[in-house]
Amino acid sequence: MSALNLDDFTDLIERPDGGVRRDAEARRERQIVPPGSLGRLDELGEWLAAAQSAVPVRPVERPRVVLFAGDHGIARQGVSARPAGSAGDLVREVLEGGRPVSVLARRLGVPVRVVDMALDCDPDTLPEDVVRYRVRRGSGRIDVEDALSPEEAEAAFRAGVAVADEEADSGTDLVVLGDVSVGGTTAAGVLVGALCGTDASVVTGRGGLAIDDLAWMRKCAAVRDALRRARPVLGDQLRLLATVGGADLTAMTGFLLQAAVRKMPVVLDGVVTASCALVAQRIAFRAPDWWLASHDSGEPGQAKALDRMALEPLLSHGVTVGEGTGGLLALPLVQAAAALAAELPEHPEEPETPEAPETPESSEQPAVADRPKEPETPAAPKPE
Repeated sequence: MSALNLDDFTDLIERPDGGVRRDAEARRERQIVPPGSLGRLDELGEWLAAAQSAVPVRPVERPRVVLFAGDHGIARQGVSARPAGSAGDLVREVLEGGRPVSVLARRLGVPVRVVDMALDCDPDTLPEDVVRYRVRRGSGRIDVEDALSPEEAEAAFRAGVAVADEEADSGTDLVVLGDVSVGGTTAAGVLVGALCGTDASVVTGRGGLAIDDLAWMRKCAAVRDALRRARPVLGDQLRLLATVGGADLTAMTGFLLQAAVRKMPVVLDGVVTASCALVAQRIAFRAPDWWLASHDSGEPGQAKALDRMALEPLLSHGVTVGEGTGGLLALPLVQAAAALAAELPEHPEEPETPEAPETPESSEQPAVADRPKEPETPAAPKPE
């Protein structure tokens, strides 16, 4: 296996086509509905056109939900409302169709893919296509130990890259990215706090299943202790993920970067995906141009990360459940923007009025000498 050089992503990732975006803006100005009257749908349509390098924009016909799953050792410290090691139960519920993301995906006709990176359960209890990329059983307790070994971090990152390649090769034209984890929002808060240089209380939220005040204080303490361990390794993003991230977060970071390499747009879900996006931005500064922020979950760490990347959420419904649910809620908006950009008629072109040929002045009126003499009118008889 060749050595992993994250600097390569800076050279490999290009921005969406600016010329195509200008063409999309010009087309929008010609359409019968005035530009700006559709609000952010105009911006979305132009962003999609640039990402697809196509005017008019093509419809989003093959979206897919991709969820990276893992348990985090920090959950044993009582930072989550769910029992430590129970993310595998959530995954089974997703696969069986009982989670919110499953219901929305059925309604919208979007397939859901779950990738187990570090679930704390027997792999035999899950389908082979779910567990084949697993790197370990549960990630380490990040307040006192590393989440992953360097080798595990590299394997998880490469798994994320491989999943992105598989989706791009299969024709997926947009990915809704999410996580299924217990303790994942704590790791996400540490990553955001470390990269934004903030205190634990600024980035610590209540999680997907809201915790009480005592659990929030335990979570703040865990984030504070993990931040102390994160700061010395801020210059090495893969080492940062190994120290205070986890296998699922590391894989998501690799996925986001490779999706940008493959020019595959990604819709970010909540605070966990936002934290991975922030790490990926540190690796390749052009990468965020390929991502959309779906919604504002109310998690302070998510708001901090999105602000740092200049990404504005499309929706604000207070959805905290995670698992790609908020991302799926935003998908119809993206599809609507594509349809409007492609199908609204343009103003008819006004026919050009042909100009009359110019004639020289001499031909407009004959010279006085050449005019025919008018017949003389006899003078009226004078009255006698």
